[in-house]
Amino acid sequence: MKNDRIKLGISSCLLGEKVRYDGGHKLDRYLVNVVGPFVDWIPICPEVECGLPIPRESMRLVQTGTGVRLLTGKSKIDHTERMLRWIDKRLDLLEQENTCGFIFKAKSPSSGMRDVKIYGENGMPVGKGAGLFASMLMQRFPHLPVEDEGRLNDAGLRENFIERVFVYHRWRKYLANGASRKELVNFHTDHKLLLMAHSEKHMRVLGKLVAAPQTRDKDDLNHDYFVNMMEGLKLKATVKKNVNVLQHIVGYFKKQLTAAEKQEVLQVIDLYHQHLIPLIVPVTLLKHFVNKYDESYLKRQYYLNPHPAELMLRNHV
Repeated sequence: MKNDRIKLGISSCLLGEKVRYDGGHKLDRYLVNVVGPFVDWIPICPEVECGLPIPRESMRLVQTGTGVRLLTGKSKIDHTERMLRWIDKRLDLLEQENTCGFIFKAKSPSSGMRDVKIYGENGMPVGKGAGLFASMLMQRFPHLPVEDEGRLNDAGLRENFIERVFVYHRWRKYLANGASRKELVNFHTDHKLLLMAHSEKHMRVLGKLVAAPQTRDKDDLNHDYFVNMMEGLKLKATVKKNVNVLQHIVGYFKKQLTAAEKQEVLQVIDLYHQHLIPLIVPVTLLKHFVNKYDESYLKRQYYLNPHPAELMLRNHV
């Protein structure tokens, strides 16, 4: 891939762009200052890009006899068709841009991915759903990592999202490099413990796919692997699951660890299990032993290095 930088879509207002209906923004300093150095942002504001002015009348989703429509709050002007025409064209471009994820503005009638209020024609809330742009993006790219900035305040959801973005990016590199059967085996091997931390069931399914007969169509195999991988990674890596992986890693050092080293690492894992220390502590200790004893299989495991340390994601889970 010519540009190895991760491309990440984002609602423009989260980058500090003054595109909101009132001419303001919703700058998210964590995304800009911490995540920003590792990605190339693709900023999108559906309202502005479909031709609406700044400032503009606020809009809402309204349940009508012909379905959910995007209407201005006071004047009831219907911008649904204008928005839908723009979305069709923009999603085509987004696919060409090799986007590896998207961060939406929460509660937006165009970009909210969940819990966006839907009003009745009498002006009273009747339900909740997704904004028009977010809804169509998620339908078009069902396995693309997506979140809204509100949910990213949760440390576990934030770590899960960023982790999936990096895996998605590595998968794109695998495809761009020819996607040979040998490289699929390598990809799976490198991600095996990471997959285990999310779902042992999916890890086993993926292992069987990798072992499929050479006669199986390569494109079908890659599709099935990708779908199962992304579905598995959406499942949260809980403390219990991580403890299982950490203990599994310790098993690789049966002959190398001294009695004192084994006791130390098991105590640290237990402290993590009791929620007394974050995941980064046992992982860092195990990485020390991986390097000390030159354990080649574990050196290649993305579980130990899923994303840049500067993001400090495992300091809080």
